[in-house]
Amino acid sequence: MKKVEDYVTSIPDFPEPGIIFRDITSVVGDADGLKLAIDEMQSKLEDLEFDAIAGLESRGFIFGMPIAYNLGKPFIPVRKKGKLPRETVSQEYSLEYGTAEIEIHKEDVKAGTRIVLIDDLIATGGTLNAAVKLFDKLDAPVVKVVCLLELKGLNGRAALEGLDVATVIAYDGI
Repeated sequence: MKKVEDYVTSIPDFPEPGIIFRDITSVVGDADGLKLAIDEMQSKLEDLEFDAIAGLESRGFIFGMPIAYNLGKPFIPVRKKGKLPRETVSQEYSLEYGTAEIEIHKEDVKAGTRIVLIDDLIATGGTLNAAVKLFDKLDAPVVKVVCLLELKGLNGRAALEGLDVATVIAYDGI
């Protein structure tokens, strides 16, 4: 039986020499790979009490929505600044060269809502950490973070210290 990692395409020297790009489009582009990825990520939530799933734009939507649907939970999109039409709450975070901002609709989250964050990848952990801070502003605790891939060499878990973090595949490098 195939594993999720069998569907990931590794592309050496992209986007620059020395980097191995882990392409998940080969996972989602195969019906069996997509089902396996969603099932594996969803299995990380067994016996966990939570109220909603939040997915980070845009690949967190790919995995988060079907998991929310399967578990009968609402889905909260975490979007890049300027993409949501109603009143929002936002959080800025640092990038390699500059800053970015993410936001959610303020009325989509009530105080005390227990959140599971879903994304495709933990790299440096910056975007996920910003999402945690975003939900903290609304007194909605993030009870777990689930990602398909982790690049351990970038030490993203350090930015998520104290959180319950689970990944399906962990690569040692960057």
